[in-house]
Amino acid sequence: MRTAAAATFALVVLAASSAHAELTLCNRTSYRMDAAIGLEKRANVETRGWFRIEPGQCRQVVDTAYDWDMAYVHTRTPQVYGSAPLPQNGNADFCVRDGDFTISNGRECPMSQQARFTPARPTDVPGRGPTINLAEEADYDDAQARLAGIQRLLVIAGYDANPIDGVQGSKTQAALNKFLADRKLPADQAASPTFFETLIAAAQSPEGNGFSWCNDSKNPVMAALGTTEGGTLITRGWYRVEPGTCLRPDVRGGQEKLYSYGEAVDSGGRTLKRSDLPVSWGGNVALCTRDGKFELSDQKDCVVRGLNSTGFAAVDVGGQPTTIVRFKEP
Repeated sequence: MRTAAAATFALVVLAASSAHAELTLCNRTSYRMDAAIGLEKRANVETRGWFRIEPGQCRQVVDTAYDWDMAYVHTRTPQVYGSAPLPQNGNADFCVRDGDFTISNGRECPMSQQARFTPARPTDVPGRGPTINLAEEADYDDAQARLAGIQRLLVIAGYDANPIDGVQGSKTQAALNKFLADRKLPADQAASPTFFETLIAAAQSPEGNGFSWCNDSKNPVMAALGTTEGGTLITRGWYRVEPGTCLRPDVRGGQEKLYSYGEAVDSGGRTLKRSDLPVSWGGNVALCTRDGKFELSDQKDCVVRGLNSTGFAAVDVGGQPTTIVRFKEP
């Protein structure tokens, strides 16, 4: 079964605090987050969600005095980012739902409605109160996280804002200026609270420079991509492409050739088959994949290593500003 991208990032937690104030989540990653929290008091856990938090943004998620024994966090990222950049590292499974929710007993639900949460004791931040920071290995501060988030989406949208490092430079500024000019947006639009909506819409669109998948079939497609980075062929997946939509994966660095694979799944994420074979779009280049999200840099002996050997299609992208691979009905 192919799973859609989701991410639970490292939680940077300093000393525990006994301050009685509201609870705040700060997103110090370069990814838009949708967060759910679990609040434990004695034997009961209440779960709440979803709280959208942009890169570099802090959001109050509890508006009453913080007096719980333990807090837990689960986060997910939009499909536009593709495979989750970091593995889940939590150890508690609690209930979640689609849309806004508050569940008074977060342990009482079927496994299919549970998500993996990470425990975190908030830090008492002066002027803000109990705070949990969502972070990634780059260890950004708030301003750096916002800029890195802009860089990442510019790259996905087909603009060269690499490297994604949260550092303002001439290359990033040139990419941002071109993005704004292409859309006839004012220079101060990048500081707008809605700018990430604009960036994500652009990253989801097949228009402009870059590589995209477009799903012209009637079923969701789970896609995987192979890219060459530093002389190493790396495969990543799975990216979920809904029927009638396009998705632009994060293609890193200048590429002459990409490797694409997709297979149709049902509403439960199970691979669709015809005549006992997967309904798929690929080719004859054997590369490694596995069930669940993955990033693999060794393409040798896939089956021996417990992985899947999957036939990818080679796609020439060198010298072409726009490349679209379409998943059509077989």
